Amino acid sequence: MHRIYLDHNSTTPVDPAAISAMLPFFGDEFGNASSIHTFGQCARAAVETAREQVAALLNAKPQEIVFTSGGTESDNHAIFGVVQPLLESRPRPHVITTAIEHEAVLNTCQALEKQGATVTYVSVSRDGLVDVDALRDALRPETALITVMHANNELGTVQPLAEIGRIAAEHDIYFHTDAVQSAGKIQVDTQALRLDLLSISGHKLYGPKGVGAIYIKGGTRLRQFLYGGHHQRGFRPGTENVAGIVGLGKAAELARVSLAEDFSHVVKLRDKLEQGLLSCVPDCHANGAAAPRTPNTSNISFSGIEGEALVIALDLKGLACSTGAACSSGAVEPSHVLTAIGLPALEARASIRFSLGRHTAEAEIDAALEIVPAAVAQLRKLSPAYNKPATAHH
Repeated sequence: MHRIYLDHNSTTPVDPAAISAMLPFFGDEFGNASSIHTFGQCARAAVETAREQVAALLNAKPQEIVFTSGGTESDNHAIFGVVQPLLESRPRPHVITTAIEHEAVLNTCQALEKQGATVTYVSVSRDGLVDVDALRDALRPETALITVMHANNELGTVQPLAEIGRIAAEHDIYFHTDAVQSAGKIQVDTQALRLDLLSISGHKLYGPKGVGAIYIKGGTRLRQFLYGGHHQRGFRPGTENVAGIVGLGKAAELARVSLAEDFSHVVKLRDKLEQGLLSCVPDCHANGAAAPRTPNTSNISFSGIEGEALVIALDLKGLACSTGAACSSGAVEPSHVLTAIGLPALEARASIRFSLGRHTAEAEIDAALEIVPAAVAQLRKLSPAYNKPATAHH
């Protein structure tokens, strides 16, 4: 069975060119990038090349890029690093974020609240766009940080960061974005968006897992997150994951070069899939589709079914996708993103995210347009939650 992978927002396959770039650093090029001898200097040169490659993708300076273990660490470092030093001040520091952030941001903000900070969670529209007026109204003299994701992981909606960046700059407030889902899919320009801090993750852009980066604009006051040696200007001590960093650098370079080509390829297939499903499956709708979105993401609610059951049914047919919901101890909570845009719990639980990638083929979308409607129809037959039309033919 040919398996179809439509879950690229969860993780991407590592690009063969990134694998090739990494391989020497698992073998002969094993040096520690902090060593001054030739072995170490070869590793150091590779790390610095990767720093330049990531900086070029983000329109940043190489010295503003610090490598981390991934998006979660980068988000934690940015948010704690700005806010924690201010916890002793009165009034306590204030953070503005949104109701639809990734848990790496939401849980960090909640941890800060326990430590005495105050946080405003700005609401979003039915299409998943942050209310900029509400964000402006939330400003206080003690607001220390605004953190708003660039693109949402479940809906793909792209936030108006340039507008928010202007507000942050006017009020001299640090501005952070989680760009884990946007880097490599759409233009990410730290200068145009007036960002102070930005997080990315390697495995979302055809690089390896376990490596990411944080952009720290020159002059940004950021508390150290880890304590150790003097690696990466003291911002991130610890021996660098040279192979992973090289892989991230190569993936960033590939993303920058192929951005326009990848965009036009996946947006055409995404639209074909979405329009095909909406036209041939009754009682379904696309979430966030009226807002600007990343080109590869489609979130669709299929009334009357459990999303998780559909994911399992599709997997059995060879198609991988995901729900917007996190499963814990057998109880599926509706996605916080989908409830924030106003979906009732039943509709939120009936939602599926399809996320396409660079290597998705049109034949795979054609196959998905056969597999998904059949699986939905099968599950609805079994579903007490689906109100079958009285005139339905059996």
